Amino acid sequence: MGIFSRFSDIVQANINAMLDRAEDPQKMIRLMIQEMEETLIEVRSSCARVIADQKTTQRRLVNMKDEAQKWEEKAKLAITKGREDLARAALLEKQSIIDEVDLVSQELDGLDAHLDKLDTEIGQLQAKLNDAKAKEKAIKMREQTVQARLKTKRQHERCKVEDAFAKFEQYERRMDLMESEADAMDVGRTADQTLKQQFAELENDEKINSELNRLKADLSDTKNT
Repeated sequence: MGIFSRFSDIVQANINAMLDRAEDPQKMIRLMIQEMEETLIEVRSSCARVIADQKTTQRRLVNMKDEAQKWEEKAKLAITKGREDLARAALLEKQSIIDEVDLVSQELDGLDAHLDKLDTEIGQLQAKLNDAKAKEKAIKMREQTVQARLKTKRQHERCKVEDAFAKFEQYERRMDLMESEADAMDVGRTADQTLKQQFAELENDEKINSELNRLKADLSDTKNT
């Protein structure tokens, strides 16, 4: 069973309310349009059948009236020939046809009324269909607008992230330069300190050698005595 089960459901349906309740409005409006288009085809087919019946009934009515007129002409002919019995029989045939003409005329009136109703229904359904298509177009435009806005925002956020990384790289570069400056200030001092240490080691070696020679001299004097 489709969204709409009868033509009256479509005409009375509140499209806005249905879309508000729908989880996927775009899918919902598409299904509604499809149902309306299918119903419109059915109503137009029904209308075509009524028009065909109307034309057939109109032809029948014309033929029956012609036939009734022919029986009247025959009745006149019979009277002129002195055959009142034949004239009476012809008039009975005519009356029978006239009675049937009344029934067919009523049938034609019913077809005319049905056709008028179908014409009104088609107009109402077409209006609903146009409204639904307009809403579908509006939904698509809103979706495109939202997608464009999201794309812009994502691009903006990506730019912000890229800017943040660029600033972070600049900060790291600045730290590298500061560390390099600090290291450069220690370069000369390190060389100077190394030179001083070498001379200090030489002086210590000299002192150790003097003490060593003194101890050797003392030991030599002790043995000689």
